[in-house]
Amino acid sequence: MLIGLDWGGTKIEAIALDDSGQTLLRRRIATPRDDYDGGVRAAAALVQGIESVTGRQATVGVGIPGSLSPATGLVRNANSTWLNGRPLRDDLELALGRPVRIENDANCFAVSEATDGAGAGAAVVCAVIIGTGCGSGIAIGGRPWRGRNGVAGEIGHNPLPWAQGVSEQPGPACWCGKRGCVESFVSGPGFARAHALATGAVMQAEAIVEAARAGDAEAAASLEAYAGRLARVLAVVVNTLDPDVIVLGGGMSNVAELYGALPGLMQPYVFSDVCDTPIRQAVHGDSSGVRGAAWLWAS
Repeated sequence: MLIGLDWGGTKIEAIALDDSGQTLLRRRIATPRDDYDGGVRAAAALVQGIESVTGRQATVGVGIPGSLSPATGLVRNANSTWLNGRPLRDDLELALGRPVRIENDANCFAVSEATDGAGAGAAVVCAVIIGTGCGSGIAIGGRPWRGRNGVAGEIGHNPLPWAQGVSEQPGPACWCGKRGCVESFVSGPGFARAHALATGAVMQAEAIVEAARAGDAEAAASLEAYAGRLARVLAVVVNTLDPDVIVLGGGMSNVAELYGALPGLMQPYVFSDVCDTPIRQAVHGDSSGVRGAAWLWAS
């Protein structure tokens, strides 16, 4: 049995899978915000509770909104900032009495979709989460690819490529301390911010998409601009990694119009005479991260 935990800023979700990937049990609790020790206790209790119900001990993988430093083993770059600088792997292993594997949640998402999702059978999968933020991960041969410094695939905190006009330069301030990050444009809040800047109308991302579908010209223009920005970002992914497939997850991945628009919008920015990279929506949706965490122990 494999147990995965998806440790987010608002919830910690757990899933138990059998060796074939069938779900045995799922549980979810609210994240103890700003309480590191409480979070460790809650995560351990989730695992122990599942094992009590199933009567089986499991391997444990954890996806977090950050990564472990290869130099110190401590959490870094987590937007759940109370995790940063903490020895999370050591503390979970102590609480559970066994080894624990920890990966960036976008890497877990990539592993899930590469294993039995939209990227199944592909050698190189880039998975991009466009929700409240923007993260991405890479799976090669179904395993997470971290890179030398453990930051492979971190497209969200690079500058928006080929920035166009005053609306994109220097760009809004990002929580990471820089300006104009990709995340601040292609996340759901970034989409809403750009629409408000262009029109003066303060609306959530979902409402803008619905207005565009209903024929609102301003909303349609904002959606078109969003697709263009995302296409430039994905073109850099192709120019750099040239994956076999790009899988989209997160709330903005539910915008069906993107899948028809992105290939043509990407082509002018790809340094090739052809770009036929498939852009697919995640098969497992919001469950992909927690499933990928479980799959971290798959051989």
